[in-house]
Amino acid sequence: MTKYITLLCMTLTSVLGFSQDKIKVVGVVLNQENQAIEGVRVLVNQSETETNASGFYQLEIDEKPSYTFTFLHDFYNELSFDQNINPNNINEVNVRLFSNVEVLKNIVIDHTGKDFEGISRIDPAVIRKIPGANPGIENILKTYPGVNSNTELSTQYSVRGGSFDENLIYVNEIEIFRPFLVRSGQQEGLSFVNTAMIQKVDFSSGGFQAKYGDKMSSVLDISYRRPIGFGVDIDVSLLGGGLTIGWGSKDTKWSVLNSFRYRNNRLLIDSNDQSSQYRPQFADVQSLVSYQPNQKWDISFLGNYFSNQYDFYPQSRVAKFGTFTDSKAIVINYEGQEKDQYQSVFGAVKTSFKPNKDNHYRLILSAYHSTEQEYYDLLANYNLGEVSTDLAGNVGAIEYTRGLGMQLNHGRNKYDALVKSAEIKATHQLKSDNEDKKQTIEWGAKYLSKSVRDRLVEWEVVDSAGFHIAPPVHSVVNQQPYVSYEGKIVPFQSVRATNFVDIVQNQAYLQYSYKNYINEHQIYGNIGLRMHHWQVAHNNNKETGLVVSQRVQMGWKPAWNPQMLFRLSGGLYHQPPDYRELRAFDGSINLAVKAQQSFHTVLGYDYSFHWKNIPLKLTAEAYHKQMNHVNTYTLENVRIRYKADNLATAYAYGLDLRLNGEIVPGTESWLTFGYMKTEENYNQQGYISRPTDQRLKFALLFQDYMPAIPNLKLYLNIVYNTGVPGGAPSYSDVYQYQFRLPDYKRADAGFMYVLKDASLGQEKNWLKNWQEVSVGFEIYNLFQNTNTITNTWVRDVMEKRMYAMPNYMTSRMFNLKIQAKW
Repeated sequence: MTKYITLLCMTLTSVLGFSQDKIKVVGVVLNQENQAIEGVRVLVNQSETETNASGFYQLEIDEKPSYTFTFLHDFYNELSFDQNINPNNINEVNVRLFSNVEVLKNIVIDHTGKDFEGISRIDPAVIRKIPGANPGIENILKTYPGVNSNTELSTQYSVRGGSFDENLIYVNEIEIFRPFLVRSGQQEGLSFVNTAMIQKVDFSSGGFQAKYGDKMSSVLDISYRRPIGFGVDIDVSLLGGGLTIGWGSKDTKWSVLNSFRYRNNRLLIDSNDQSSQYRPQFADVQSLVSYQPNQKWDISFLGNYFSNQYDFYPQSRVAKFGTFTDSKAIVINYEGQEKDQYQSVFGAVKTSFKPNKDNHYRLILSAYHSTEQEYYDLLANYNLGEVSTDLAGNVGAIEYTRGLGMQLNHGRNKYDALVKSAEIKATHQLKSDNEDKKQTIEWGAKYLSKSVRDRLVEWEVVDSAGFHIAPPVHSVVNQQPYVSYEGKIVPFQSVRATNFVDIVQNQAYLQYSYKNYINEHQIYGNIGLRMHHWQVAHNNNKETGLVVSQRVQMGWKPAWNPQMLFRLSGGLYHQPPDYRELRAFDGSINLAVKAQQSFHTVLGYDYSFHWKNIPLKLTAEAYHKQMNHVNTYTLENVRIRYKADNLATAYAYGLDLRLNGEIVPGTESWLTFGYMKTEENYNQQGYISRPTDQRLKFALLFQDYMPAIPNLKLYLNIVYNTGVPGGAPSYSDVYQYQFRLPDYKRADAGFMYVLKDASLGQEKNWLKNWQEVSVGFEIYNLFQNTNTITNTWVRDVMEKRMYAMPNYMTSRMFNLKIQAKW
């Protein structure tokens, strides 16, 4: 094995005097991208320690005539050298290690060490560079198999048939919560996850371990980086930008990472077919402060302030739809406005204690407060007409009007939630005489309380050609215009509710992991147990529930071909009801809602190989999920409304394939394919497609550069998803309306010219202090695809018909981008 050894710096600094028999050595271990490496074994003669999450280590050694330093990590080349030590000073020895993946004769299946667990690790550099209308980690996840989304403006995603609410998100082991009232991706704005602060991203699309929480679909586990010096990250584009400043003290005890982001999606939204005035402004501030007084203790604070303001003043819209032989057009004139605000404050303190290399304890205290409101009064006057298809005449012109009408929507929704939690976690490495045998026990307990104050006031009035439209579920028979209507004049839809709900959850888990070699076959096993007890209180009424989940993972890497890996995982996954799942369509609260249950079975296969000297890796997973006590819901844009009962069963099965590799040296690209089918049976009425039944998925993420101009980089992001059910009115019976939206087709391209980076740096005077500087040009929706997110339903009372008018998403747009690191 070839070894690349670079000694970053070795300095001797006189700070404090120590006794003659003990000498103190401190330092930081980085990789070739100047990122800290956690878990590096540092040996100095007979003394040993490990680096922490910041790559920092410290060690007290006996005074000897000579000193040999050795740095060991499973996925980096071993580094060993002799070093002179001053017995009277603190000695600082910093080093850089290089990955051993590229120099192996055979490819390692997964250099992250998460291969047996079925977890994918995403490179933060890829997240930052790949173009997208809503860039960030969610933009990359949508190219992964099993992950689906039909809107580029939202950070929401579904995984293997689950809803948006079934995904766990952690940052530094702290659970993250999303806004509640958001109805569309236009209102959503920024993701909580700040790309500039990311150090590590792990993602599991199913079959995950018991240490993760109680959701039924996926886990996104993110770690923020800790700076070891002063640095600045700048990201600016026509849609907004961000500024991230990091600082680390010389003794590596203190570090601060602050980031500010601002985004305005007006240019994106103005590209659709609606004449409107938009004022979408999104901003947040995040801060990570860390203090490590010694090698055993580590204390950090993660804080976030998030503000979304969405003002909407629609004016008019002209849309054509239907077929060529039955073409329709609608002209809509709007009055009114919509004003939405979503604000949240989040803070968490994490204390980590590591008395030795085999035991690790963490205490996490967090609080999240969200205040949200939606105020809107929108009056739409529409003119529905027939469109001329006469090729000899004026094709596309409206020949005559077939329906006139108006629709008034009113809303005054307010939401206030306070979430508090306390959690303890522990990891124990069991000692063994066999170095290849690793045994780990992990356990934890969590207390969470949520207080929700919610007011829901929504109503809709519909009038067509002077005839008031009664609700579809109204008891009085309405035969307008042939028979005069004598019933009450009531809104077409009306929901009014005020709810005060308190939820208390107690969770605990215990799991055991085993890794060993048997006859040169590498095997892995994990078995875990998770308990969740909750209590819901509303109007002096209380309900409690208890669920227990058992989960198992097994892995085998055969000796006859170590480039192969076989995995089998599964078990029970429960999702106790949150407030959204307790609230029915009419706004009432059903305290008797049970936890949804899903039994997962996931069979995985990894194979690494070469094709024309290109290292590639194929990942395949076949899965099946059988779901009981299902709480069915409707999905409109990104708003989910549950029936708040458990009268359904469901299933999901499919196949996910991903082929990734370094098509161009130094850059990772991948191609994914997914097939999935998911159906539900509500109250024994028969199986029908669920709202997330997205059958086929293709995605391509490609990175390249021009050999003649190596500084010019190309990034391409392509996604194709077949249409999902969701074209029906939100109040309709899903068993009568099973329309699907058109297929989703999206391609985003980016061109970045690198002025300076680690490999192509140019020594210009004005760039000498910068690590990276690049200027880019991006094209969103490269092929001008007209994707549909929802339908607006227009009623023609003369024929008692309803027409689906598609709501299109963003069209082609150009963006300029500047990224820099100092």
